Amino acid sequence: MADIPDEDLELVRRAQTVRSDLRPFTELVRRHEKQVLANCRGICGSADDAQDLAQEVFVKAFFGLPRFRGEARFGVWMQRIKVNHCLNHLRRRRRRSFVDVDNPVYADEPQLQVTPAAEAATEARDRRQQIAAALDRLPESLRIPLVMCDLDEMSYLDIADELGLGLSAVKMRIKRGREQFRQVFARIQEQEDKA
Repeated sequence: MADIPDEDLELVRRAQTVRSDLRPFTELVRRHEKQVLANCRGICGSADDAQDLAQEVFVKAFFGLPRFRGEARFGVWMQRIKVNHCLNHLRRRRRRSFVDVDNPVYADEPQLQVTPAAEAATEARDRRQQIAAALDRLPESLRIPLVMCDLDEMSYLDIADELGLGLSAVKMRIKRGREQFRQVFARIQEQEDKA
């Protein structure tokens, strides 16, 4: 482990050595939780699912910590867990059926009644919501490679390996994803400026 520079390695060693002391792992979670949550949100396209997925990713990391050998940085190891977990979630979700909540037949269903969400308090929160909305409108085939590249900072080659695609296909999807994201984001901003 000592060969790879990583500010998290001392915490990893402590968490591996004394499993009953949760403080080192809690600190690792604190250091990585925002990125894991944001990236889960970007990959799965759902803020509600992202919370659960991020928590599940950290549970998997905790129980997998004894197998962490330090051949890569801790953040890279976490990234692999996160990407695999989110992709598995998307595969399972595709097999589910969904109900159109706008269908009048279901309008009075108590399970579908949700109180309106509070307005965003800050400009930064509004911008994050706009970015998330733009990402949500991208097809999975473009959104996932884009998030893996721009948020997870994975290389094109690693993305190609992870998704089972050719390198040129990954480059094209990321290029198209960025172009579509810019267009969708601009439309969202225009709509909100008019409102």
